[in-house]
Amino acid sequence: MIRCPECSAEIDVDEDEVEEGEILSCPECESELEVSQTHPVHLNVISDDLDEEEEEEEEESEMGEDGDYLDEEEEVEEDNEE
Repeated sequence: MIRCPECSAEIDVDEDEVEEGEILSCPECESELEVSQTHPVHLNVISDDLDEEEEEEEEESEMGEDGDYLDEEEEVEEDNEE
C-alpha cells in the first residue's frame, strides 16, 4: 500500500504490476501520478505548472510596455508599429 503524495490517501498498487513511467490516478484527489521508481514504488505528482506558465505568458503578452493591459485598439496599434 502506498500513499498519494498530494493528499496522503492510500492507493492500492501491487509493486510487481506497475512499471516505471506508468501513470496512475489517485482515487481521492484525482491527481495524476507518475511511477518514478519501483521496488519500492515511488510516485510523483504530474504537475499542472506547464498549463499555469502558459497562461501567465499569454497574460504578459497582452500587457503593454508600461505593464497595463491593452485595449483591442492599442493591441492593433502596437502590432502595426512592429
